[in-house]
Amino acid sequence: MKKALIAMSGGVDSSVAGLLTQGQGWDCVGCTMQLRTVTDATAETCGSAQDVSDARSVATRLQMPFHVYDFTADFKAKVIDKFIACYEQGITPNPCLDCNRYLKFDKLYDCARELGCDVIVTGHYARIRQSGGQYYLQKAVDASKDQTYFLYQLTAEQLAHTLFPLGGLTKTQVRAIATEHGFVNATKKESQDICFVPDGDYAKVIEQYTGKHYPVGDFVDTTGKVLGQHRGIIHYTIGQRKGLNIAAEQRLYVCDICPTKNQVCLCGRDGLLQDYAMVQDFHWINGVPAEKEFRCQVKIRYNQKEQPATIHVLAPHQVKIVFDEPQRAVTPGQAAVLYQGDIVLGGGIMTKHSL
Repeated sequence: MKKALIAMSGGVDSSVAGLLTQGQGWDCVGCTMQLRTVTDATAETCGSAQDVSDARSVATRLQMPFHVYDFTADFKAKVIDKFIACYEQGITPNPCLDCNRYLKFDKLYDCARELGCDVIVTGHYARIRQSGGQYYLQKAVDASKDQTYFLYQLTAEQLAHTLFPLGGLTKTQVRAIATEHGFVNATKKESQDICFVPDGDYAKVIEQYTGKHYPVGDFVDTTGKVLGQHRGIIHYTIGQRKGLNIAAEQRLYVCDICPTKNQVCLCGRDGLLQDYAMVQDFHWINGVPAEKEFRCQVKIRYNQKEQPATIHVLAPHQVKIVFDEPQRAVTPGQAAVLYQGDIVLGGGIMTKHSL
């Protein structure tokens, strides 16, 4: 019998994923990644003691062995430290991407191999298609829950050893299955914030971790005219309007952040529009395409509808995306993910300046 390692967060999705995998005849082992210390992880955050307890409860109900892996040091080094460094450089990171890449689909694969598991199973809403000996990452049936944007860094080899049992289900169906089987987390609320920023105040968290005070500086317009003072560059991201406290004839938005000058540049809404994006660290799931220029759809943020664009492959890991229609708030540090229909081609991180 083949063996599967179920990555259980304590939430309803990963719990049902474990149930469905077991129902398909797999020999299942449950596990939870401990990413933060008990004192750091409050009851409202991912990785809390309650999450571990809920995951253990479901594993016990399913009569599967259960392990807790302490990845706190790796989480700090690979996710939190990078998160802080990006904000200090005027860049807006996406820590969920790094957590998936370095922990769930890297460290956890090492654990799976040690346990003799053939696959890792997660509760992501995504699908894997196999065709002609190739493995493809495919969008979930429920478009409103599709999470492929966060999974573009998976390799074809990893896809061959991964299962996404929820890819063909809706959230309503998943909760119904959990309720039917008496799972303790059947009605558990979904986490909406970054796991180590439960109240959304990421600047406060950065100051707590670093012990630094980030100095005030100038708000300037696109001509360099001083408009007022900001509270420290870590408080701002591209496209931000709230919390500026600047009196002006038009609504102002953050359009650039310059750490070397300690300046935050503001503009009107139209100033946020950009007709292209430069992308680095690009990962192609099934290898670099033969064409140096091709058409596809692009997402530059998770909750965005895919946008038509032309892709220019500048180097194996560098592309230029030219949008059919200018896009608002193209944000350095965020991911741009390419789709061909419902298949993910790959993705990378948008940069601040041309390569």
